[in-house]
Amino acid sequence: MGRLRVLQALFDADSTSRSELVQITGLSRATVSSLVADLLAADLVEESEPDNQARSTGRPAQSLTMRASAAYAIGTDIGHQHIRVALCDLSGTPIWNDAVATDVDRAPDETLDLAADLIRRALRERNVGQRHVLGLGVDIAAPVRTPGGILEAHGIMPGWVGVQPGAELERRTGLPTRLANDANAGALAERKYGAGRNVDDMIYVRLSAGIGAGIISGGRHLYGSGGLAGEIGHIRSVPDGRVCRCGNRGCLETVASPVAIARLLETSWGCPVPISDLLSLVKVGDRGTIRALEDAAEDVGRVLANLVTMLNPELIVVGGDLASAGDRLFEPISRAIRRYALAPAAESVRVVGGELGDHAEVRGAAGMVLTDAPRILAADLAH
Repeated sequence: MGRLRVLQALFDADSTSRSELVQITGLSRATVSSLVADLLAADLVEESEPDNQARSTGRPAQSLTMRASAAYAIGTDIGHQHIRVALCDLSGTPIWNDAVATDVDRAPDETLDLAADLIRRALRERNVGQRHVLGLGVDIAAPVRTPGGILEAHGIMPGWVGVQPGAELERRTGLPTRLANDANAGALAERKYGAGRNVDDMIYVRLSAGIGAGIISGGRHLYGSGGLAGEIGHIRSVPDGRVCRCGNRGCLETVASPVAIARLLETSWGCPVPISDLLSLVKVGDRGTIRALEDAAEDVGRVLANLVTMLNPELIVVGGDLASAGDRLFEPISRAIRRYALAPAAESVRVVGGELGDHAEVRGAAGMVLTDAPRILAADLAH
């Protein structure tokens, strides 16, 4: 337990000293010194002279930091049309990152085989032995029931009904594996590494083919009793609207996803509008596309207003395919929140774009493992 306390303190801080570890952990100076010596011998910790902490008298305290290359975690992001794998060091920094476009929704076996191949390639190309990998985190573009990692894939990823991606990838790779919904992974990453650093009350909204939210309240992730909290894409937005793939009618996804926006423009213009062209059309100032985007953003903001009233977040971070539209997207969302949410809650929340872009979900997937790194490393040292 003492080793775990010291490792946790070192993991949470950029750098610290033995004296600070005594204060943080409540352990005696002699115990901290002994444990730090063990961690230095195991190459988990580095020690260096501080640059700017020198005292006028006496020897300056030496700085202790976790050695980033002492262990690794792997993240795998499974979207509707891509797989991305990242090999991250203990600091959460990717040292290998690659994505492959593929048709995921109806090909689970092929997708999982490809993911396992990418994982093996990452380890091989960075010369990292599997014994140095703490685990594999996987996020997927479908609701994930817990415990058990069962997907609610009906109508969303039709080929994946009954598939347990976490268990399947654990079998293929031999790595202990954790599974989460993509929006929850994105929320973890933006809070730890991106726009939500040091924010304890925030909502991460992923606006892609699917729409979902990862919710953090009081510093804790809210998953719900079965892991399905935050599925805002299936909140009714338009009375008597289109039938959604979930089986309900008028869900937010049917009016505010990139697919829905492209479909609206196709109906108006009488010609196909590739989803990949939407942001380019916004960038060049196409009025029809901008109007369709802003209308969709208002629908998103109206749904988010309910969450703002209920949860009173400090920050809403927008990620996913539409986030690169920037203020064209964020301003209508903010206006709708101000209009429909309880005024004090609306006035205190900010809407910003994510900082991690396409890498948010995969870094969050790896982050699920890294969050537990001190416990894993302490247990390994005990053996």
